[in-house]
Amino acid sequence: MRPPSQGLNFLLLFTKMLFIFNFLFSPLPTPALICILTFGVAIFLWLINRPHPVVPIVDLNNQSVGIEGGARRSAYQKNNDLLSYFFSDAKTMYEVFKRGLAASDNGPCLGYRKPNQPYRWLSYKQVSDRAEYLGSCLLHRGYKPSPDHFVGIFAQNRPEWIISELACYTYSMVAVPLYDTLGADAVIYIINKADIAIVICDTPRKASVLLENVEKGLTPGLTTIILMDPFEDDLKQRGEKSGVEILSFLDAENIGKENFRKPVPPEPEDLGIICFTSGTTGDPKGAMITHQNVVANAAAFLKCVEYTFTPTPDDVTISYLPLAHMFERVVQVVAYSCGAKVGFFQGDIRLLPDDMKTLKPTMFPVVPRLLNRIYDKVQNEAKTPLSKFLLNLAISSKFSEVKRGIIRRDSIWDWLIFRKIQDNLGGKVRIMVTGAAPISSPVLTFLRAALGCSVFEAYGQTECTAGCTFTTPGDWKPGHVGVPLACNHVKLEDVPDMNYYSVNSEGEICIKGTNVFKGYLKDPVKTEEALDKDGWLHTGDIGRWLPNGTLKVIDRKKNIFKLAQGEYIAPEKIENIYIRSRVVLQVFVHGESLRSSLVAVVVPDPDVLPSFAAKLGVKGSFEEMCQNQVVKGAILEDMQKIGKEGGLKSFEQVKCILLHSEPFSIENGLLTPTLKAKRGELAKYFQTQINSLYESLQE
Repeated sequence: MRPPSQGLNFLLLFTKMLFIFNFLFSPLPTPALICILTFGVAIFLWLINRPHPVVPIVDLNNQSVGIEGGARRSAYQKNNDLLSYFFSDAKTMYEVFKRGLAASDNGPCLGYRKPNQPYRWLSYKQVSDRAEYLGSCLLHRGYKPSPDHFVGIFAQNRPEWIISELACYTYSMVAVPLYDTLGADAVIYIINKADIAIVICDTPRKASVLLENVEKGLTPGLTTIILMDPFEDDLKQRGEKSGVEILSFLDAENIGKENFRKPVPPEPEDLGIICFTSGTTGDPKGAMITHQNVVANAAAFLKCVEYTFTPTPDDVTISYLPLAHMFERVVQVVAYSCGAKVGFFQGDIRLLPDDMKTLKPTMFPVVPRLLNRIYDKVQNEAKTPLSKFLLNLAISSKFSEVKRGIIRRDSIWDWLIFRKIQDNLGGKVRIMVTGAAPISSPVLTFLRAALGCSVFEAYGQTECTAGCTFTTPGDWKPGHVGVPLACNHVKLEDVPDMNYYSVNSEGEICIKGTNVFKGYLKDPVKTEEALDKDGWLHTGDIGRWLPNGTLKVIDRKKNIFKLAQGEYIAPEKIENIYIRSRVVLQVFVHGESLRSSLVAVVVPDPDVLPSFAAKLGVKGSFEEMCQNQVVKGAILEDMQKIGKEGGLKSFEQVKCILLHSEPFSIENGLLTPTLKAKRGELAKYFQTQINSLYESLQE
């Protein structure tokens, strides 16, 4: 006989309790009976609905395992075999999408919206059909179904981006994302380097830029531009004069429909996408990523979280991080492989909160810059001592649950304190992954307490397709980037110049696995620098294995320089410490081999500076406060205090700073599209001010 279910057990127990209650308390007055019964029901409901902790799948004190050659793998892997796929019927990005079509039963796939309107959806079959039509058009225009043929995609995140990409995969061609934040020269460089004849772009403005390059003879191989947005006839006529055909996206699909070709799917080892890394100096490098690379990386994520989060067709992710980068690409492959939905933001990051509230995503990929904003806003809204006390108490109480493996959004603290934060993200986020840059421990702790969802941190780079380590489900301790994913092994290699040795569990982070790229397009020298003869990818980052088997990124091999006295300086490490100052939004640390000390350019946080300055008796506009010497001195003092607490040596502390009122951004050319500092550009941009800072130090 089948045992009774848990619900039936509780029902039987409740019935017995009623009999006992009736026997013990029947002599009491009716109001007293009602009070006792109500209290009893409340206790009973709490017992059956109380949150149950999630038990970690591995020993959190031993999260990775050493293997031959000094490398490590995650402890949740049964052996040293590397993962290539999660689903046996989805080994390429083309097969991934086909699997999503079946898993969702042709459900909604790509969502988009206009201001103040709900999301509208394209089904999986609609997307698949349109991709086949567009791909057929590319073949009709002279392309071949081969991984030697490259198609440029020059657009912001939107459904047509995915249709264009899928068109390439459907016929074994290669997608090459372009993005104007690389700079005009970089776009020209990529088109020529990859021999791109057809570019699919979104706006007439971008098409005009592409045409201008052809007119100047800078990109002679470009023959066709397919435009997503409507355009005027004069643009088409201008193209004809330059020998470039301008087609609308709809016309291209119709041409493909009339000249339809049967799909020619790729193999897992085939090249699928060339992701040009923005880089901080020199020309961009084209990382050659195979279908297996992307699928393996997505599979490793699914493997890591399979006991706590399994995407379904009911899940939805919001697409706002650049599709030209691998982080967003892997997120979407995860979604499609399970038949989930992808909703696009409106294209304006300022409208992202409204898009979140409308879409209500369950999966939310993020970068620390956005999370820092959320954290700072909440902290700044707690203005009174009582509100600060309640906020800290709520964080402490919720985080004590997180430590026990309890993740929920229905506690008393959620209703009192955190509901607004959760609702601003749509109120349904089940999983959040942060990557692309370091995140501070206080911010990560706050998020894990406040959001009521699993918050993971990932680490990696384009050359390993996005991620190579990931925090373990159930591990609530911040300050590390997790353990190797199931698709790769990680080892640390000696860096004698910086005094890092693997015997001390420190060294350059090296990666080997099914997610590691094939090399840089037509650049054997750079490829040899990145990949050694044994296939290990050298990241240039310095890591340390912590006692529990997790990896901590502690330094950067590149971007180091010597001061006049011979001391090595790693500016990024110093910046990551100074950014902990509440008043510091951005900081650029600079030093020179002929100087004995460091200086910095600091962008104060506009939300924090007014109250910070007011305590010093200083008022005025943001620009006026940035010019104030008292404010500058106080910020420098705060930075040096935090630097000392962060373990900076005296020669690593900046001695003088400039306060700059305009943030470093992609638009002004001081940040890469992945929000890393362009150190060369920053040094050039602030050269005059840097010279003045050194003069003021009288060196």
